[in-house]
Amino acid sequence: MIMRVMGEGQFEVGEAHLNRLNELDDELLTALESGDEDHFRRALGELLGAVKQFGTPLADDSLEPSDLILPDAEATIDQVRELLRSEGDGLIPGVPE
Repeated sequence: MIMRVMGEGQFEVGEAHLNRLNELDDELLTALESGDEDHFRRALGELLGAVKQFGTPLADDSLEPSDLILPDAEATIDQVRELLRSEGDGLIPGVPE
């Protein structure tokens, strides 16, 4: 799966890591619901950090379409909420069982 982190580029992340990314996405949703800025910052940072840890960066000149787009680390709670409205169920899609 190719994930774009806004302002940072694309990362190819294997399906083996999607469950962990979904857990971090759930934590981000909890932080958004609470409105706690510190919790939100921590959760967003952990999610983006995991994408970078598990993912392989694609070349800047790569023209691969992104499967999903994630906000940058400086995104506000309101910006992420707006992004979620367009995405539906979190930032990371669910993994079929």
